[in-house]
Amino acid sequence: MMQMLRRQVVLDLSVAMGLGAVTGYGWWYGYHVPAVRHRDAFYQKLEDERAATLGQK
Repeated sequence: MMQMLRRQVVLDLSVAMGLGAVTGYGWWYGYHVPAVRHRDAFYQKLEDERAATLGQK
């Protein structure tokens, strides 16, 4: 009985960690990285416009 319980706990933890890692990877590269790139492009455009207005580029 104890062996089955231990095996089930190990399986549950392994599946939970695996799904958590896959979900985290998906969120990071599917949402976070594109959002940061979009934000950085926006501020780069703003900075380029400011520099052009001041004649720095």
